[in-house]
Amino acid sequence: MTDQKYQVDFYQHMRERIRSWIEDHPNFKFTEYLLAAPDLFHLLCRVVVDPDVPAGEKAMLVGAIVYFVSPLDFLPEALTGGLGYLDDIVVAAFVLNGLLNKIDADVVRRHWAGKADILVLIQQILKVADRLVGKGLWDRIRHRFGAQQ
Repeated sequence: MTDQKYQVDFYQHMRERIRSWIEDHPNFKFTEYLLAAPDLFHLLCRVVVDPDVPAGEKAMLVGAIVYFVSPLDFLPEALTGGLGYLDDIVVAAFVLNGLLNKIDADVVRRHWAGKADILVLIQQILKVADRLVGKGLWDRIRHRFGAQQ
C-alpha cells in the first residue's frame, strides 16, 4: 500500500469512527474539535512535505503524524473510540502552534482543508486543552512535544 493510500484510508477510518462516536454521544461538549481531527491529520501530512518548512521543523510534524496513527498513545482509540482522538487533536494543535511561531502562517493556511480559520482553531484547542484531555495529560503532552519547541 502506498503512503498516500494509507493516509486516505486512515483519514476515512478516523472520520467514520468519530462520526459514529458522535452519533452515540450527541451532547458531547467538544464535538467541533473532534470533527476537526481528520483535517488536522491531513494538514500535518501536507505541511510536513512542504518545501517552505525547514527540515529541522519537520521532525515535530512527523512526531505528531506518528502520534495520530499509533495505537499506543495517551488515549488509545481502541479503548475509547472516537473520544480517543482528543489527545491527537491537542498534540496536532500544540505542534502546529510551535511551527507557526517559526514560519509564515500562510504556509500552514495554504494546506488547510477545514472550514474554520486554522489559526483560530489552533488557539481555541490550546485554550481548552486541559478540559479536552485533563490537566495532567495536557502537561504530559506539552512535556513530550515541547522539548524541541
